[in-house]
Amino acid sequence: MPSVPAPEQRATYREVLADRRFRLLFVTRTLTVTADSLRIMTLSVLVFTTTDSPLLGALTFGIGFLPQLAGSLFLGSLADRARPRRLVTAGHVLQCAAAAVMGATHLPVSAVLVLIAALAFLTPVFSGVTNRLVAETLTGDAYVLGRSLSNMSASAAQLLGLAGGGAAVGFLGPRTALLLSAGAYLVAAAAVRLPLPDLPVPEQAVRHGPRQGSGSVLRHSWSVDTELLADRRVRTLLLAQWLPPAFVAGAESLIVPFAGGHGMPAGSAGPLLACLPVGMLAGDLAVGRFVRPAVRERLVATLMVILGLPLAGFALDPPWVVCAALLLVTGTGFAYALGLQRPFLDAVPEARRGQAFGLLTAGLMSVQGAAPVVFGAVAEFTDAGVSIALAGLATVCVAGCLAAWRMRCGGKGGGPWA
Repeated sequence: MPSVPAPEQRATYREVLADRRFRLLFVTRTLTVTADSLRIMTLSVLVFTTTDSPLLGALTFGIGFLPQLAGSLFLGSLADRARPRRLVTAGHVLQCAAAAVMGATHLPVSAVLVLIAALAFLTPVFSGVTNRLVAETLTGDAYVLGRSLSNMSASAAQLLGLAGGGAAVGFLGPRTALLLSAGAYLVAAAAVRLPLPDLPVPEQAVRHGPRQGSGSVLRHSWSVDTELLADRRVRTLLLAQWLPPAFVAGAESLIVPFAGGHGMPAGSAGPLLACLPVGMLAGDLAVGRFVRPAVRERLVATLMVILGLPLAGFALDPPWVVCAALLLVTGTGFAYALGLQRPFLDAVPEARRGQAFGLLTAGLMSVQGAAPVVFGAVAEFTDAGVSIALAGLATVCVAGCLAAWRMRCGGKGGGPWA
């Protein structure tokens, strides 16, 4: 494996995109995130119009999150045990088939929910192997910028998919929109299957992985996740990447009731929600492009405070323009995660990278699915603005704990993230 450059050695986005394999993974991931968002939006509309139940419509939107953690715990080791091209292609084909079936047939709502949950259960395996490929393709600061590009493209793709989903449902109807989503997955599957080399399973994964049988895969997946979570350094870095986005997701879920309950103009919630991803794009671009790698790592706690502290202003019932500015600043704070990419990669054993990335993604999706429920319940007893502020203050508390842990690690002579 190529040696990892020193943290101070800077890469550029142009150099990262010049890598053919990363460029392929980047483009196909952007396409599938767009297709995911299109499918989620379309199914939520389809289920709501079929059942006239807000609960089932919301459940359709969120059921793709929670099963991911279970999938990582029981099947995560497959991300390190299967040939990458076959596994990534299989994931896209399964998504294509599911979207096509839901678009071409009139499945009961219960069957739709079960199908979405089943796909979510498998998602950590496919996301884990993709992220492992990126980590094997890019090293040093190039890897961090590669993750930055992926984050920015995912935000843009989600906006495009959600906005395009509304337009597609309006002009084509929900079932045709689902078939459009299936076509995007099929294109991604073909793009991976044809140009991506049929890379072998890493030798270390073969040597340390389960030898045979699905039972051994289940036991090995559980065992490795337990080992990862038992490692204090890995656990801390996982929680640092899980909790702040979850708290912000809880706050984001309350923007619509906040706008409605504070006399804001009709339709104002949409632009407010758009401020977060716009700020995220700006923050990732600025921190990734202009801040040196070592400085990014020192700024993690500071950027995390920027992520959470503006949300505290919602307790003061600010006007719409101030709310938009607060959310825009909050979005820039998501760049804190760039300073954790290299430390997390270094903390994880090379033979466990696929499963570790799957656990990272699955845990993030699960807590983001649960946080709106928690802060929504808080808002029932207080106020939407107060609950949003509490979510921001919780993020600031995580930043303080992380800064204290980092100082203790540096004081022991093992480096700032040892």
